[in-house]
Amino acid sequence: MADIKYYDVILRPVITEKSMNMMGDKKYTFYVHPEATKTQVKEAVEKMFSGTKVASVNTMNIDGKKRRRGMIVGRTAKSKKAIVQLTAESADIEIFEGL
Repeated sequence: MADIKYYDVILRPVITEKSMNMMGDKKYTFYVHPEATKTQVKEAVEKMFSGTKVASVNTMNIDGKKRRRGMIVGRTAKSKKAIVQLTAESADIEIFEGL
C-alpha cells in the first residue's frame, strides 16, 4: 500500500441529487483515493475542514463501465466513493454551501 497523505485522500465531492438530499442529515459524499482506508478518510475530513467531527465513514468500490470502440471492448477507470457522517454538533463543510 502506498503512503497516502491526508491531502491526497479526498479527490473531489460528489454533486448529485441524492448526495444533496443527504446533506440535510449531515452526510457528505466524496470520491476518494482507491487505496484509502476508512480511518484515512476520517482523518482527512477532520484535518481539511475545520470544526468537523466525523461519526462514521462508509466506503464503496465502483467498477469501471464497459465502453466499446468498434470491435474493441474496454473499461473506464474504477473509483472509490466515501459517505461521511458528521456528528450533530459538528460544523458543516463549507464547499457545499451555496449549492
